[in-house]
Amino acid sequence: MAVSLQDKKQDTKQDKTAEIAFFDKHAAADDYNVFTPAANALLIESAIRLLRLERGARIGDLGCGSGIFSGMLRDAGYVPSGLDISPKLIELARRNYPDVEFFEGDVENLPFPTASLDGLVLMGIVHHFPDPSRCAQEAFRVLRPGGRFVAFDPNRMNPFMYLYRDRSSPLYSNVGVTKNERPVLAHEVAATFERAGFIVTSHYLSGLTYRYVASARTRRLLPLYNWIESRLFNLSIMRRLRSFVVTAGQKP
Repeated sequence: MAVSLQDKKQDTKQDKTAEIAFFDKHAAADDYNVFTPAANALLIESAIRLLRLERGARIGDLGCGSGIFSGMLRDAGYVPSGLDISPKLIELARRNYPDVEFFEGDVENLPFPTASLDGLVLMGIVHHFPDPSRCAQEAFRVLRPGGRFVAFDPNRMNPFMYLYRDRSSPLYSNVGVTKNERPVLAHEVAATFERAGFIVTSHYLSGLTYRYVASARTRRLLPLYNWIESRLFNLSIMRRLRSFVVTAGQKP
């Protein structure tokens, strides 16, 4: 299961055209937000705890999608700036949260000035890059000294994530994902951000229940998956097998 990202790597460049087309389609269907409200709340609570930033801090929400996490950060007292590569998702975010600043843009070429942000949240975006090195470098550039980031990505060590979403799995499904995506290994993500200059820690998160997946067949199994996810993987002995890797870091 723990196959290195370097093994059988075909291309280190993200197909941005595929990303835009995929997420524009989801924006049109307005089905982008796959987690339940409780799961969204858990993600933001975890991000705030790891960021350890004062209220009023400016936080970039990279891969903001339809803006739900930007809105939650605003409600928590922060000043969010959302960014997404999908023009249609940005249109949706601006309609949903007209008082929040949103940018259409690329995480590998951020529009923010150097050392202009206090924090960054990367909600499920690192695993969209075959090689996230440029993403990490840009994160380092736009954060001020002492600034922090937190990234959430599906964990390849989790049996469900591996079997369903890793291309090396015999049960892999490409329904509802782009060709760029693959679950991550905690130590590889940590090493990428360390090379960019960050001081990094790795964490693991479960209890993220889904309200929607693209596959109708899999959707029928969501109640069972959510039950197992919330109970089995929250046990301490299952920590490294939890469904999401949470990578946190600080710019010295």
